Amino acid sequence: MTDDLTLRAETAGDEAGIRAVTAAAFDRPEEADLVEALRRDPAWIPALSRVAVSGGRVVAHALLTRCHVGETSALALGPVAVLPEVQRQGLGTLVVEDALREARERGGSAVIVLGHPGYYPRFGFTIASRHGIGVAFDVPDEALMALSLDGAPLPSGTVRYAPPFGV
Repeated sequence: MTDDLTLRAETAGDEAGIRAVTAAAFDRPEEADLVEALRRDPAWIPALSRVAVSGGRVVAHALLTRCHVGETSALALGPVAVLPEVQRQGLGTLVVEDALREARERGGSAVIVLGHPGYYPRFGFTIASRHGIGVAFDVPDEALMALSLDGAPLPSGTVRYAPPFGV
């Protein structure tokens, strides 16, 4: 990790850097296109698009956007991306922790993530189905996870993502 790392909300000049990080991390443009589509959607919360900046460039990004679990407002985590040349140095953990901290400070209560079941439990995520949370499409049960930010019980129901997710 670099010594000059800054964690902060995305600013107007970060779009190209976020796109580059996301496209490189996923080795395809779809997730970068998703971030750009979410930026234009009512689900977008500017303060919850978090970046790690080093040497003046974006090296990692984590995004939380509005979603619903049943009829209850929640947040969806993703995409999360780190430049390939600095992966496995803790930057993903730092930027996710920063996003979750900011969401907690802003009164967020529940976060949903569809991701690697070996990665997200380190932040406190547990299998969503154990809380009565599901999605309307096929995913491995262990890949859909949920986290309570405030210690309250998680809502139950089907997750409704913002339209740019296409699900």
